[in-house]
Amino acid sequence: MRLEGKVALVAGAAGADNMGQKIAERLAKEGCKVVVTGRHEEPLRAIADRIDGSYVQMDITDKAQVEAAVDFAVRSYGKLDVAVNATGWGLMKPTHETSEADLDKILAIQFKGPFFFIQAMLRVMGQGGSIIQISSATATIMLENHAAYMGTKAGIDHVIRTVANEYGVRGIRANSISPGLTETPMAGDTFSFKELVDAFAKEYPLGRLGTREDIAAAVVWLASDECFMTGQNLQVNGGLTLRRNPILSELGEVAARATAHLSS
Repeated sequence: MRLEGKVALVAGAAGADNMGQKIAERLAKEGCKVVVTGRHEEPLRAIADRIDGSYVQMDITDKAQVEAAVDFAVRSYGKLDVAVNATGWGLMKPTHETSEADLDKILAIQFKGPFFFIQAMLRVMGQGGSIIQISSATATIMLENHAAYMGTKAGIDHVIRTVANEYGVRGIRANSISPGLTETPMAGDTFSFKELVDAFAKEYPLGRLGTREDIAAAVVWLASDECFMTGQNLQVNGGLTLRRNPILSELGEVAARATAHLSS
Protein backbone atom coordinates (compact mmCIF):
# COMPACT_ATOMS: atom_id res chain seq x y z
CA MET A 1 0.00 0.00 0.00
CA ARG A 2 2.74 2.42 -0.99
CA LEU A 3 0.28 5.00 -2.31
CA GLU A 4 -2.37 4.94 0.39
CA GLY A 5 -4.03 8.33 0.74
CA LYS A 6 -3.08 9.51 -2.73
CA VAL A 7 -5.42 10.35 -5.61
CA ALA A 8 -4.49 9.70 -9.24
CA LEU A 9 -5.96 10.50 -12.63
CA VAL A 10 -5.04 8.14 -15.48
CA ALA A 11 -5.71 9.30 -19.04
CA GLY A 12 -5.96 6.76 -21.84
CA ALA A 13 -7.71 4.01 -19.89
CA ALA A 14 -10.71 3.46 -22.18
CA GLY A 15 -9.38 0.36 -23.95
CA ALA A 16 -9.90 -3.08 -22.43
CA ASP A 17 -6.63 -4.28 -20.87
CA ASN A 18 -4.63 -1.45 -22.39
CA MET A 19 -1.63 0.12 -20.69
CA GLY A 20 -3.73 2.82 -19.01
CA GLN A 21 -5.98 0.21 -17.43
CA LYS A 22 -3.04 -1.85 -16.17
CA ILE A 23 -1.55 1.29 -14.64
CA ALA A 24 -4.88 2.16 -12.98
CA GLU A 25 -5.19 -1.36 -11.56
CA ARG A 26 -1.70 -1.26 -10.08
CA LEU A 27 -2.17 2.22 -8.58
CA ALA A 28 -5.39 1.07 -6.93
CA LYS A 29 -3.69 -2.07 -5.62
CA GLU A 30 -1.12 0.19 -3.94
CA GLY A 31 -3.88 2.07 -2.09
CA CYS A 32 -4.46 4.97 -4.46
CA LYS A 33 -7.91 6.31 -5.32
CA VAL A 34 -8.00 6.40 -9.12
CA VAL A 35 -10.04 8.35 -11.65
CA VAL A 36 -9.79 6.84 -15.14
CA THR A 37 -10.46 8.85 -18.28
CA GLY A 38 -10.76 8.25 -22.01
CA ARG A 39 -13.25 8.58 -24.83
CA HIS A 40 -15.36 5.44 -24.37
CA GLU A 41 -17.73 5.10 -21.43
CA GLU A 42 -18.28 1.35 -21.16
CA PRO A 43 -14.65 0.26 -20.68
CA LEU A 44 -14.14 3.20 -18.32
CA ARG A 45 -17.11 2.17 -16.21
CA ALA A 46 -15.88 -1.44 -16.14
CA ILE A 47 -12.36 -0.60 -14.96
CA ALA A 48 -13.63 1.96 -12.43
CA ASP A 49 -15.95 -0.65 -10.91
CA ARG A 50 -13.14 -3.20 -10.82
CA ILE A 51 -10.77 -0.93 -8.91
CA ASP A 52 -13.37 0.85 -6.76
CA GLY A 53 -12.53 4.12 -8.47
CA SER A 54 -14.31 6.69 -10.60
CA TYR A 55 -14.39 7.55 -14.27
CA VAL A 56 -15.09 10.51 -16.51
CA GLN A 57 -15.11 10.64 -20.29
CA MET A 58 -12.41 12.86 -21.75
CA ASP A 59 -10.90 13.48 -25.17
CA ILE A 60 -7.37 14.67 -24.44
CA THR A 61 -7.35 16.79 -27.60
CA ASP A 62 -10.16 18.96 -26.17
CA LYS A 63 -8.83 21.42 -23.59
CA ALA A 64 -12.26 22.02 -22.04
CA GLN A 65 -12.78 18.29 -21.52
CA VAL A 66 -9.36 17.92 -19.94
CA GLU A 67 -10.06 20.77 -17.53
CA ALA A 68 -13.48 19.30 -16.70
CA ALA A 69 -12.02 15.86 -16.01
CA VAL A 70 -9.44 17.30 -13.63
CA ASP A 71 -12.12 19.30 -11.82
CA PHE A 72 -14.24 16.15 -11.53
CA ALA A 73 -11.36 14.30 -9.88
CA VAL A 74 -10.79 17.10 -7.38
CA ARG A 75 -14.51 17.32 -6.58
CA SER A 76 -14.66 13.55 -6.12
CA TYR A 77 -11.64 13.11 -3.85
CA GLY A 78 -10.58 16.58 -2.74
CA LYS A 79 -7.20 16.69 -4.46
CA LEU A 80 -4.94 15.24 -7.14
CA ASP A 81 -1.51 13.86 -6.29
CA VAL A 82 -0.65 11.81 -9.38
CA ALA A 83 -1.35 12.34 -13.07
CA VAL A 84 -0.53 9.72 -15.69
CA ASN A 85 -0.99 10.27 -19.41
CA ALA A 86 -1.05 6.98 -21.30
CA THR A 87 -2.76 8.20 -24.46
CA GLY A 88 -1.22 7.73 -27.89
CA TRP A 89 -1.71 6.87 -31.53
CA GLY A 90 0.69 4.36 -33.08
CA LEU A 91 0.84 5.85 -36.57
CA MET A 92 3.09 3.78 -38.87
CA LYS A 93 3.64 5.54 -42.18
CA PRO A 94 6.69 6.55 -44.24
CA THR A 95 7.65 10.17 -43.73
CA HIS A 96 6.97 11.17 -47.34
CA GLU A 97 3.49 9.64 -47.16
CA THR A 98 2.47 11.29 -43.87
CA SER A 99 -0.34 13.71 -44.70
CA GLU A 100 -1.20 17.04 -43.16
CA ALA A 101 -4.29 15.40 -41.66
CA ASP A 102 -2.04 12.73 -40.09
CA LEU A 103 0.15 15.43 -38.61
CA ASP A 104 -2.78 17.41 -37.26
CA LYS A 105 -4.19 14.30 -35.59
CA ILE A 106 -0.97 13.08 -34.03
CA LEU A 107 0.03 16.56 -32.86
CA ALA A 108 -3.35 16.85 -31.14
CA ILE A 109 -3.09 13.45 -29.47
CA GLN A 110 0.61 13.37 -28.60
CA PHE A 111 1.63 17.00 -28.13
CA LYS A 112 -1.19 19.51 -27.73
CA GLY A 113 -3.35 17.14 -25.67
CA PRO A 114 -0.57 16.16 -23.26
CA PHE A 115 0.31 19.85 -22.96
CA PHE A 116 -3.31 20.60 -21.98
CA PHE A 117 -3.13 17.71 -19.51
CA ILE A 118 0.02 19.05 -17.88
CA GLN A 119 -1.43 22.57 -17.68
CA ALA A 120 -4.55 21.29 -15.96
CA MET A 121 -2.53 19.35 -13.40
CA LEU A 122 -0.35 22.35 -12.61
CA ARG A 123 -3.52 24.33 -11.94
CA VAL A 124 -4.86 21.95 -9.28
CA MET A 125 -1.72 20.44 -7.75
CA GLY A 126 -0.57 22.35 -4.70
CA GLN A 127 2.74 21.67 -3.01
CA GLY A 128 3.87 18.31 -4.32
CA GLY A 129 2.60 15.87 -6.90
CA SER A 130 3.82 13.64 -9.69
CA ILE A 131 3.14 14.10 -13.41
CA ILE A 132 4.00 11.02 -15.48
CA GLN A 133 4.01 10.89 -19.28
CA ILE A 134 4.13 7.54 -21.08
CA SER A 135 6.59 8.06 -23.91
CA SER A 136 8.45 5.59 -26.13
CA ALA A 137 11.94 4.21 -26.63
CA THR A 138 11.57 5.45 -30.21
CA ALA A 139 11.82 9.03 -28.91
CA THR A 140 15.50 8.11 -28.42
CA ILE A 141 16.34 5.34 -30.91
CA MET A 142 15.30 4.82 -34.49
CA LEU A 143 12.41 2.90 -36.03
CA GLU A 144 11.41 3.25 -39.66
CA ASN A 145 8.04 4.59 -40.87
CA HIS A 146 7.36 6.17 -37.49
CA ALA A 147 8.62 9.77 -37.78
CA ALA A 148 5.49 11.66 -36.71
CA TYR A 149 4.93 9.40 -33.71
CA MET A 150 8.56 9.57 -32.64
CA GLY A 151 8.84 13.32 -33.07
CA THR A 152 5.77 14.14 -31.01
CA LYS A 153 6.79 11.76 -28.22
CA ALA A 154 10.25 13.35 -28.12
CA GLY A 155 8.70 16.81 -28.08
CA ILE A 156 6.48 16.18 -25.07
CA ASP A 157 9.38 14.50 -23.27
CA HIS A 158 11.22 17.81 -23.49
CA VAL A 159 8.17 19.67 -22.20
CA ILE A 160 8.22 17.32 -19.20
CA ARG A 161 11.81 18.43 -18.52
CA THR A 162 10.82 22.10 -18.64
CA VAL A 163 7.94 21.47 -16.23
CA ALA A 164 10.29 19.69 -13.83
CA ASN A 165 12.61 22.68 -13.93
CA GLU A 166 9.91 25.34 -13.53
CA TYR A 167 7.69 23.67 -10.93
CA GLY A 168 10.15 21.83 -8.74
CA VAL A 169 9.92 24.82 -6.42
CA ARG A 170 6.38 23.62 -5.67
CA GLY A 171 7.57 20.08 -5.03
CA ILE A 172 5.99 18.84 -8.28
CA ARG A 173 7.90 16.08 -10.04
CA ALA A 174 7.55 15.50 -13.78
CA ASN A 175 9.01 12.45 -15.50
CA SER A 176 8.36 10.24 -18.51
CA ILE A 177 8.60 6.49 -19.06
CA SER A 178 9.71 4.92 -22.33
CA PRO A 179 8.54 1.38 -23.08
CA GLY A 180 9.81 -0.58 -26.04
CA LEU A 181 7.58 -2.80 -28.15
CA THR A 182 4.76 -3.85 -25.82
CA GLU A 183 1.71 -6.00 -26.47
CA THR A 184 -1.15 -3.53 -26.10
CA PRO A 185 -4.24 -2.76 -28.18
CA MET A 186 -2.28 0.10 -29.80
CA ALA A 187 0.18 -2.47 -31.21
CA GLY A 188 -2.63 -3.91 -33.31
CA ASP A 189 -1.78 -7.24 -34.94
CA THR A 190 1.98 -6.81 -34.62
CA PHE A 191 2.25 -9.70 -32.19
CA SER A 192 0.62 -12.10 -34.64
CA PHE A 193 3.89 -12.03 -36.63
CA LYS A 194 6.16 -14.22 -34.50
CA GLU A 195 9.24 -13.73 -36.68
CA LEU A 196 8.84 -9.97 -36.38
CA VAL A 197 8.43 -10.11 -32.60
CA ASP A 198 11.46 -12.41 -32.29
CA ALA A 199 13.55 -9.99 -34.33
CA PHE A 200 12.74 -7.20 -31.90
CA ALA A 201 13.15 -9.36 -28.79
CA LYS A 202 16.75 -10.29 -29.55
CA GLU A 203 17.73 -6.61 -29.30
CA TYR A 204 16.72 -6.51 -25.61
CA PRO A 205 19.69 -7.23 -23.30
CA LEU A 206 17.35 -8.63 -20.64
CA GLY A 207 16.09 -11.16 -23.15
CA ARG A 208 12.40 -10.36 -23.46
CA LEU A 209 9.99 -7.67 -24.55
CA GLY A 210 8.45 -5.47 -21.90
CA THR A 211 4.95 -5.80 -20.51
CA ARG A 212 2.24 -3.43 -19.40
CA GLU A 213 2.93 -4.59 -15.86
CA ASP A 214 6.56 -3.47 -16.15
CA ILE A 215 5.38 0.05 -16.97
CA ALA A 216 2.78 0.05 -14.20
CA ALA A 217 5.49 -0.88 -11.68
CA ALA A 218 7.59 2.09 -12.81
CA VAL A 219 4.56 4.38 -12.47
CA VAL A 220 4.11 3.26 -8.86
CA TRP A 221 7.67 4.26 -7.99
CA LEU A 222 7.40 7.64 -9.74
CA ALA A 223 4.13 8.29 -7.92
CA SER A 224 5.49 7.36 -4.49
CA ASP A 225 7.08 9.64 -1.93
CA GLU A 226 10.22 7.51 -2.21
CA CYS A 227 10.93 9.03 -5.61
CA PHE A 228 13.51 11.84 -5.46
CA MET A 229 13.78 12.33 -9.19
CA THR A 230 12.38 14.80 -11.68
CA GLY A 231 12.89 15.80 -15.29
CA GLN A 232 13.98 12.33 -16.32
CA ASN A 233 13.00 9.80 -18.95
CA LEU A 234 12.98 6.25 -17.55
CA GLN A 235 13.92 3.72 -20.21
CA VAL A 236 11.79 0.84 -18.91
CA ASN A 237 12.51 -1.40 -21.87
CA GLY A 238 14.98 -4.06 -20.80
CA GLY A 239 18.00 -2.20 -22.14
CA LEU A 240 16.67 -1.75 -25.69
CA THR A 241 18.22 1.71 -26.02
CA LEU A 242 21.65 0.18 -25.44
CA ARG A 243 21.11 -1.48 -28.81
CA ARG A 244 18.54 -0.68 -31.48
CA ASN A 245 15.30 -1.66 -33.12
CA PRO A 246 15.74 -3.97 -36.11
CA ILE A 247 16.00 -2.39 -39.57
CA LEU A 248 13.20 -3.36 -41.93
CA SER A 249 15.59 -4.31 -44.74
CA GLU A 250 17.10 -6.97 -42.48
CA LEU A 251 13.76 -8.62 -41.90
CA GLY A 252 13.01 -9.39 -45.52
CA GLU A 253 9.67 -10.93 -46.41
CA VAL A 254 8.25 -10.92 -42.89
CA ALA A 255 8.65 -7.14 -42.71
CA ALA A 256 6.98 -6.69 -46.08
CA ARG A 257 4.04 -8.87 -45.06
CA ALA A 258 3.65 -7.23 -41.67
CA THR A 259 3.93 -3.70 -43.06
CA ALA A 260 1.32 -4.42 -45.74
CA HIS A 261 -1.02 -5.97 -43.17
CA LEU A 262 -0.63 -3.25 -40.55
CA SER A 263 -1.06 -0.48 -43.13
CA SER A 264 -4.28 -1.94 -44.54
